[in-house]
Amino acid sequence: MTMHETFSRRAFAGLSLGGMAGLAGCAVPDPLGEEQREMGDFQLALAITVAENAKKIPPTRDASTEDWKRVMNAEIERRFGRYSGGKDYIIALNIDGYALAPPGIPVVLTPKSILVVSANLWTAEPQEKISGPEQITTFEGADTLFLGSGLMKTADEQMVTLARNMARKVQAWMLRTPEVFGLPT
Repeated sequence: MTMHETFSRRAFAGLSLGGMAGLAGCAVPDPLGEEQREMGDFQLALAITVAENAKKIPPTRDASTEDWKRVMNAEIERRFGRYSGGKDYIIALNIDGYALAPPGIPVVLTPKSILVVSANLWTAEPQEKISGPEQITTFEGADTLFLGSGLMKTADEQMVTLARNMARKVQAWMLRTPEVFGLPT
């Protein structure tokens, strides 16, 4: 092996490891540390998650219906519970399907985690459906690109990341119709 080949292999290995380390830093930020987006008169009255009919997308780790409800409701409340616009709304989610990545083989086989929900938005008083169902899909993110989260995270940690990403996407979906919340269009 020539000196050039040796240097090239070391440089590639260094870049690969550096790239993976850099991507590992791309974890989903805590919503409490983000700047609060304007939501007009929105105030969370209730977060409801239904998971009894969730389909497992293979390959996947198992997760109970109760765990999905707990994690998803907690993340919806974390993202939306800080708004106090004065008008109560209900965010209702049905978990349609999920995959929680099992451990794989780094770079070669890196299963990804995914969450698919149908979202609905209601006013609390009177109870009227405003919009939905809207099917929304999310993945864990860039931190799982090379290694896969099955090697780095427990099933519960994967669920929290997916739920946090989903809460962000639900908010983006809701804000596509800002006039609902008394915001200018």
